[in-house]
Amino acid sequence: QLVESGGGLVQPGGSLRLSCAAPGNIFSIYRMNWYRQAPGKQRELVAGITSSGSTNYADSVKGRFTISRDNAKNTVYLQMNSLKPEDTAVYYCNAAHPIFTGYWGQGTQVTVSS
Repeated sequence: QLVESGGGLVQPGGSLRLSCAAPGNIFSIYRMNWYRQAPGKQRELVAGITSSGSTNYADSVKGRFTISRDNAKNTVYLQMNSLKPEDTAVYYCNAAHPIFTGYWGQGTQVTVSS
């Protein structure tokens, strides 16, 4: 139900923007998150945004990544700047709710390498 796009290969210091489109009935009431999972590591929360627009970030991406949402398009974005090789991972979009079943996207690969 969540469709991600925007991953790819970028050089260190470069930028990418990830997008995640969700059905309207999910997008309007769920908290939208971006997670990532690097090879051999656990999946970790990168950033989240509530339906009212409050955001939170992992310490490792603060000041470099920005999460935002376009309610008219039912889409959440992750703008990633000043990318580092350690940002290389599969990035997953997640819709979370304290009561209802959550949803995951299929994942999109981000590779930061020269």
